[in-house]
Amino acid sequence: MIDALWEWIIVGVVVLVLFGSTKKIPDFARNLGRATGEFKKGQAEIQEEIRKAMSGETVKPEEQKVKDEQAINLAKSMGIETENRNVSDVKKELAEKLKSDN
Repeated sequence: MIDALWEWIIVGVVVLVLFGSTKKIPDFARNLGRATGEFKKGQAEIQEEIRKAMSGETVKPEEQKVKDEQAINLAKSMGIETENRNVSDVKKELAEKLKSDN
């Protein structure tokens, strides 16, 4: 029990040193929560798009363009190289990475 208390004290000190003040910590936590939510939302959209592609459902060209842009942006945010690559190749790599992360 005492060891756990000391660990939390050390974590608290490290956080204060890294962020400089207690005002920045809630902002950081809020931004981290938003980023996590956006990531999960994007992940769900990509998985749904992959499911539709595998089942043969059709998508309107306008919707497809938006979905392709979302997939590219998500891939970039996950560190996947997208320059000079086919969108379908990027989506395949993105799907593999999402499966390996789960």
